[in-house]
Amino acid sequence: MATNTSQEFDSVIAVCKSLFLKKTNDYGTAWRILRPASITDQIFIKAQRIRTLEEKKVSKVGEDVVSEYIGIINYCAIAMMQLELGEDDPYELGVEMVEKLFDEKVNGTKELMFAKNHDYGEAWRDMRISSLTDLILMKILRVKQIEDNLGQTLASEGVNANYQDMLNYAVFALIKLGVK
Repeated sequence: MATNTSQEFDSVIAVCKSLFLKKTNDYGTAWRILRPASITDQIFIKAQRIRTLEEKKVSKVGEDVVSEYIGIINYCAIAMMQLELGEDDPYELGVEMVEKLFDEKVNGTKELMFAKNHDYGEAWRDMRISSLTDLILMKILRVKQIEDNLGQTLASEGVNANYQDMLNYAVFALIKLGVK
């Protein structure tokens, strides 16, 4: 069970990482200018578009849900990197540094996924993809509330844990959609 999930996870992440690094070569790290709330809004836009496509079944711009889930994964990685990087860190980072940071964030998220899969018994495999989309949207709303509360929580996980959950839900959706 875990070996298959590990391979599927790695396969999906390889697709996302490849695109992310190609875009880093093309654009540099322009995303470093984004404030946390802006990254959260980018993830929201992608998740809302997926939900709209799930409900309407037609895309007028020709992009499918796969590309949007990939975008969610990559923006979640960006968000986690931005949480670690400070304002004193340079805006422009080399591709090697970006790859290292991407791998660190994704590997930590994969470890969390295995811990949760142990406790939940890979329940995500029996879920509908639309439920994964809804869970991502719920997590986004949680992050927005935490951001509005200036990062303060009384009894909840912080924003990083929510980004990790969203990344994992998007990976699960792509696995269910057959992305390799």
